[in-house]
Amino acid sequence: MEMKRRNFLQLSTLAVGTFAMNSCSPSQEQSPEASSEKLKPMTDNVIPITLEERKGRIEKAQRLLVESKIEALVLDAGTSLEYFTGISWWPSERPLVAIVPARGDVQYVCPGFEESRLHELITIGKKVYAWQEDESPYKQIANALKDNGIRSGNIGMEERLRFFIFDGVRKEASHLNYVSGDPVSAECRLIKSPAELALMQIANDITVAAMKIGIASLEEGMSPQDFSDIVSNAHIQLGATPDFAGANFGPASAFPHGSIQPQKLKRGDVVLMDCGGRVGGYSSDVSRTIVFGAEPTPRQVEIWNLEQKAQAAGFAAAKLHAPCENVDAAARKVLTDAGFGPDYKLPGLPHRTGHGIGMDGHEWGNMVRGNKQLLQPGMCFSVEPNISIVGEFGVRLEDCVYMTEEGPKWFTKPSISISEPFVS
Repeated sequence: MEMKRRNFLQLSTLAVGTFAMNSCSPSQEQSPEASSEKLKPMTDNVIPITLEERKGRIEKAQRLLVESKIEALVLDAGTSLEYFTGISWWPSERPLVAIVPARGDVQYVCPGFEESRLHELITIGKKVYAWQEDESPYKQIANALKDNGIRSGNIGMEERLRFFIFDGVRKEASHLNYVSGDPVSAECRLIKSPAELALMQIANDITVAAMKIGIASLEEGMSPQDFSDIVSNAHIQLGATPDFAGANFGPASAFPHGSIQPQKLKRGDVVLMDCGGRVGGYSSDVSRTIVFGAEPTPRQVEIWNLEQKAQAAGFAAAKLHAPCENVDAAARKVLTDAGFGPDYKLPGLPHRTGHGIGMDGHEWGNMVRGNKQLLQPGMCFSVEPNISIVGEFGVRLEDCVYMTEEGPKWFTKPSISISEPFVS
């Protein structure tokens, strides 16, 4: 607890950019320089998604519904509900859904005692079908579909709509055919607008700043949780909502998502960090790998440099209108040619090279073998060809990319070397 308190007090007096980034070098002081200036939010220029943009999303969804021969899209509480309507609602056991018909206005079904609160939040559509505690919400969903003139045909169910809602609606309106809503919801969310990209850029900028603070605060004997607390607090002070801030030391760095074994940082450890936050509902995801407090060994440098080469190859393969799988193939080939793998075997790269990202940290557009989807402007994804050597250490460099008409662009600049995790 003393460690956490000291780090928190240390954090509260930092100013971003006032400390050196070579904290992994033995010649550098491990704690950041103190400053009387507190961290300042980096969100002064944030522009939220506008109502007009959300209306445009509904219009696109309705065009896709018609093209896909789907009569309506049912959205559960969660990311897609917020994406289309701007309503953030906790998905409880009491169903709240939005119904986007192929033609007509968006409608809502909600618990009766929540109706007034929902009306406060609605900016798109007006009609609400309320159900009382002793009534069936599924009957109200069926009523809403019927009132839209839908008596036959396909109903799209958004991918994260929970089974008990689907099952209830299916039993209440068994004459309808229920299909995946992905051709509509995924197709809309896959391509980011300039406003979405701007929010993601700020989120990534904040995560980089928070990770710099975390790296500069590394001390011998600290735990991964200590690091997580520092980076999460930095995200908050810088104006973002922390999503995750993980670190693994030494042999535990070989596990891509960490180990349950107790860890205490010591000099010479490989430190693998994976952090992300949210701004305006949009996510960041950045990973870095350094060596703490000692000159990196030739082996550590060799593997780190190989990871850097693999990441660069993945980025270079992200050509406009090329299949997503090319990114994975290019990065994986670098590692296979160096004697790792093959495929997902260890030591080597045990997972896909990248995942889509947007409002959710992981969403459609994975860079993985078999994904023939063509890269288009507005698609966003990570490039992170992890190298795992169980019993020794692991290295991951992760930066996210957005596609433009000119090709891929980095949200965050890749690492220069094992001793320079960030470009100043």
